[in-house]
Amino acid sequence: MKKQILVVGSLNMDMVIEMKRMPLQGETVLGENLEYIPGGKGANQAYAAGMLGGNAVMLGCVGKDSLGDRMKENMAQSGADISGIAQVEGYPSGMAVIYVNEEGDNSIVVVSGANRACSIDYLKENEQLFRDSSYIVFQMEIPYKSVVYGIQKAKEFGKTVILNPAPAPDELPAEVLDGIDYLTPNETEILKLTGRTVMSMENIRAGAEELLRKGVKNVLVTLGDKGALLVNGQGSELYPTRKVDAVDTTAAGDCFNGAFAVGLSEGMSLDEAILFANTSSSIAVTRKGAQSSIPNRNEVEHVLKENIKLCS
Repeated sequence: MKKQILVVGSLNMDMVIEMKRMPLQGETVLGENLEYIPGGKGANQAYAAGMLGGNAVMLGCVGKDSLGDRMKENMAQSGADISGIAQVEGYPSGMAVIYVNEEGDNSIVVVSGANRACSIDYLKENEQLFRDSSYIVFQMEIPYKSVVYGIQKAKEFGKTVILNPAPAPDELPAEVLDGIDYLTPNETEILKLTGRTVMSMENIRAGAEELLRKGVKNVLVTLGDKGALLVNGQGSELYPTRKVDAVDTTAAGDCFNGAFAVGLSEGMSLDEAILFANTSSSIAVTRKGAQSSIPNRNEVEHVLKENIKLCS
């Protein structure tokens, strides 16, 4: 039986606006297309875990509105368990406005809405899911206090904790860092977490080592088309990813995190889980949107088999 993955996080409806280039400050540009696509970092990661064959459960909040209904329906199609998702009064469903240029790069503005209702009390009401799950995944789009409480509760129950620190706070307290088994920032987020400003592999690795000294067990930095860098007590290793023509990087990191959790939950080695995550993410960036870009398990296994053939 597959071990259960609990994803605690945000659900947003993504309003995706395509344009040739990003506007400068004070500038108006014309958009070329507009779509509404279910997203939110927590939802994307739970959706990815479900699509990739994981035993995934989602905790989060949406409004009692049509967007909330649509997000729950879409999540259910991934195979993830949505029974814990709350539809709350007094808040609209969360929304993210995403600008995507013709190179596939994006800028995002998030309006939290009902995600603010993902409170400590709500997590307490769902404590049994913490007890029943082996892997618990968090991000930073729900209230900060809820993330802290959730990580501490997960460690109290002896669970494996994955924190994707996005959007990155200026710092994380020691009691949180000490409870994290896998911290999964991207290169920008790890620099912010450690007060560094120069983007270099040396600084990324130094930042990861600093976080290890503060209590994190493993730091796994996603590096876009360069792959992922793992830093832990045994040293560091760069895991390259396959080269693809990126169309939209919106949910690349979320797909990576969901896939990584699935790999661990199925007993893959750390090397295998990172390869599985890199491969899943490399497919997602070739498609538009957040959850609409995430591949299923058969697609990922097909690419993995093809790569084995090329290398043999």
